Amino acid sequence: MDKDKLKQYIAFIGGALGGILFFLQSFGIEFTHFNNNTIDAFVSMLESFVPLILVGYGIYKNQYIITKKAKEQEVDLKMRGLK
Repeated sequence: MDKDKLKQYIAFIGGALGGILFFLQSFGIEFTHFNNNTIDAFVSMLESFVPLILVGYGIYKNQYIITKKAKEQEVDLKMRGLK
């Protein structure tokens, strides 16, 4: 998944939340904490938080100090001269 596709998913979530907000407002149901400003803030939070999670996962997957299997793979790579 590339950066553009991720932004499309986040925009989709924001649009869906906006649609739910307008649907509820059409029935006269209003929530004080569920409005356009909170939806925009949530989308902004996702735009910064999701890439952070993906980077953290990438760092986790490329570490050779976390699990026993990873340590064995590191030794094997060193023996083959690949690391």
